[in-house]
Formats: sequence, structure tokens, C-alpha cells
Amino acid sequence: MLALPVVNLKNKVSATEWQIRVDLAACYRLIAMHGWDDLIYTHISARIPGTEHVLINAFGLRFDEITASNLVKIDMAGNIVDADCPFEFNPAGFTIHSAIHQARHDEMCVLHVHCNEAVAVASLQEGLLPISQYAMFALASLSYHDYEGLAVNEDEKLRLQQDLGDKNFMLLRNHGAITLGKTIGDAFMHMYDLIRACQIQIQVLSTGSKPVLVEQSIVDGIKAQANIVHTGLTGGQKAWPAMLRRVYQADASFAQ
Repeated sequence: MLALPVVNLKNKVSATEWQIRVDLAACYRLIAMHGWDDLIYTHISARIPGTEHVLINAFGLRFDEITASNLVKIDMAGNIVDADCPFEFNPAGFTIHSAIHQARHDEMCVLHVHCNEAVAVASLQEGLLPISQYAMFALASLSYHDYEGLAVNEDEKLRLQQDLGDKNFMLLRNHGAITLGKTIGDAFMHMYDLIRACQIQIQVLSTGSKPVLVEQSIVDGIKAQANIVHTGLTGGQKAWPAMLRRVYQADASFAQ
């Protein structure tokens, strides 16, 4: 068994950065608890306010091994900021995250998963359908990006940015899903809604019966309602303290 390097950055970074590290580590643990992780792959990143620095997971660690201290701080060029950092990060994953952070300074957190249901719906010609209430939240701000192979080409970044636009939900064709949030809690709740929508769609379509689709006029009116329900103190941030309590109860080591 290979032991992980032990690092402790508490009281060595600003209070703001430390809180972001704790929230981001909690989000990684929640993704693992929900079964949305993919071995050591996929990423959640968060920008440190007032900087061009981003926190991301160390490559090679499971999501249930992520802690506030072992998150890696990198700049927009993909350089590790802390010279004594004992970890590396996945450059392929950073291609996607850097593209989004560079284009969307209005959002702090970018969450990317490969869970089966999201890949399945992203691989359907019709994409996400207006079948459930969960789908309404995503459809209010949803975009798509076509598959171009492994995300290692710099020239894909512009196309990804153009496809994303001002949306906060994205289905990557044949690949997975992305959500954005002004806080880590908002990004998590957006992903929760998107994955639940995909799960329900797959379950409904598996019955072989014709689904009842919500009328487009209702879908069009959902965005304002979704902004009330899942953003700010009545949305992601209202649910986030409860999610933090869940992670603390399961294993408080994430906050080290």
C-alpha cells in the first residue's frame, strides 16, 4: 500500500482560500458518496476570488481521498503555483476547466462528471427531454458540445467556450456533463438536478411507453423560477450547509 504525502495548509493560506478548499474537498466527497466519480478521473475546480488561480484535485487520488490541503493550486497557464506541492494534476482535465474559467469569470466553480446516465443522455440525438421537474432546471440553461476525442487539444477550448456561452449546464456529447456555479454549493446543486433529470429520462424511456413532455411555454418560463429555487440563499447555499453536515458526519478528514 502506497501512503499519500501528508500536507497541512491550514493557517498557511488565507481564510478565504481555506474555506474554498474545505467546500471543494467536501464537494469531491459528495460526488463519491453519490457514486458519480470515475476512479481517479474527472474534476471539480474552483477559482480563488481576486486571483487567476484555480484549485483542482491531485491526479491519482480517489475523490474520497481529497482533502482541503491536498488540492492543487494552479494558474490559468496550467502551472502549479506552490513550488513545494508534492502532487500533480491531469492536464487533459484542465483543458476543459481552464477554458471555462477563462471565459466565465462570473462563475466560481466548474464540476465535470462521467456518470452513466449523463453520458447516456448526452449520447442521444435529442439530448435532454422535458420529462421531469429536474429537467426543467437544466433546460433553463443548457448547452451541448460535440465530442472531439480526449480533451487535450488547445484549439478545442474556443469551441467549448462558444458552445457554453452563458449557460450553466452542459452535456458533452458521448462524454459526460458539466455544471457551473457562483459558489461550490450552486455548482453541486446544478449537477444534482442534471443527473436526476438524466436518471429519470433513462428510466422513463426504458419502459417503452411514450413519455409526456412538458410544454415548451412552461419550459421557457422555468428559468426565472429556477433562479429562485437553486441559486443564492434559497437554493444552492440553502442546501449546502446540510450537505457539509453530511460529509462531516461521514468522514471529517476532508477538512484537514
